Amino acid sequence: MPATIIVGAQWGDEGKGKIVDMLSDEIDIVARYQGGANAGHTVVIGDKEYVLHLIPSGIFHKHVACVIGNGVVIDPVALMDEIAMIKSFGIKIDGRLFISHNAHLIMPYHKMLDAIREKGAVKIGTTGRGIGPAYIDKYMRTGIRVVDLLNRKTLSDKLKANIEEKNQILSKIYGGVEIDVDKIIAEYQEFDKLIDPFITDTTLYLNNALKKKKRILAEGAQGALLDVDHGTYPFVTSSSPTSGGACTGLGIPPTAINRIIGIVKAYSTRVGNGPFPTELQDATGEKLRAIGGEYGATTGRPRRCGWLDMVSLEYSVMVNGISEIALTKLDVLDEFDEIAVCTGYTVDDKPLKSFSSNVATLDAVKPVYKKFKGWKENITGIRKYKKLPAATIKYIEAIEKLSGTRISLVSVGARRDQTIVR
Repeated sequence: MPATIIVGAQWGDEGKGKIVDMLSDEIDIVARYQGGANAGHTVVIGDKEYVLHLIPSGIFHKHVACVIGNGVVIDPVALMDEIAMIKSFGIKIDGRLFISHNAHLIMPYHKMLDAIREKGAVKIGTTGRGIGPAYIDKYMRTGIRVVDLLNRKTLSDKLKANIEEKNQILSKIYGGVEIDVDKIIAEYQEFDKLIDPFITDTTLYLNNALKKKKRILAEGAQGALLDVDHGTYPFVTSSSPTSGGACTGLGIPPTAINRIIGIVKAYSTRVGNGPFPTELQDATGEKLRAIGGEYGATTGRPRRCGWLDMVSLEYSVMVNGISEIALTKLDVLDEFDEIAVCTGYTVDDKPLKSFSSNVATLDAVKPVYKKFKGWKENITGIRKYKKLPAATIKYIEAIEKLSGTRISLVSVGARRDQTIVR
């Protein structure tokens, strides 16, 4: 039962969209297992750039079926906009897109609560897309699922109970505007008509596909260091982007997984607030951002940039069981005279034995760097590993040694063809 998991090994934005798109040549089904429209996966085909937020990037391959699993929270507006965009490119989507009937929906009040809470004492740096509040309702067992759209009375009863509570919070605590129940019911029933052809028991669909030896690629959003359990809490996302989240987010068994690929950027970035030990708040950090185009695909926010952090990467390899690495955006380092890699942390001049997800500890650490000579050469046209400059190979092999994990793919540009397979 062959299934592969693609996981962001850092704080997200590692280039998962490109790798999923590239691997889709040899895949039958790409399935998204968590997150919402707060994730932006960018794919460059020829001279065109496409940004997807909910639908897996495998949709650009005619033979690939795409699944939005039960672990995803769906924003109806974002989904319909994305479906319309894909259809406008002349890409057939009917019969290829399957949406879990158990996926939870983001409601208008989730976005309102998200925006209001972000103004509180602890600013997480969320996208404001209502993701967190939707997951809160899911685990409070008051969430609205896709299947609830099929029955007007069920939908009406659930919404009235939810909105009565949310109106209390919005109007009395936050002084917000109250929500119109009937308007939301009407809007979401119209949405149901539009997505009805795509609604599927995706757990059954995927497990039947596994029995038929279909090749499945499970795609996560964000990165492992933003995992709600294993990331830098509370500065995390609201779901489990680690590899373990694939099984719960899709309903497939762990025994189906035979390959876990960690996507690792050749340097580190982070969007939003929270600890970032190797952050460079200087000209070097600005240079990384400028060359790498480090601005959020979803929000356009500038990403915080720094050198590659091997301490956190080793932790991610351990938590996810990463069996191989796809190293992305290596070409961004072409212009640097010197490149540094964080090989350890110290606290009060004492070595820290392992990565800690505790924010207070990470805020106190000082990174220990190993420096490498830059290659000062344009590598975007290289397609054979042995043709890379000696300094580039030295850098790649140092990452392999420090992480204890083989680098199987090296991305030297944004386009599909700018990838070296080892």
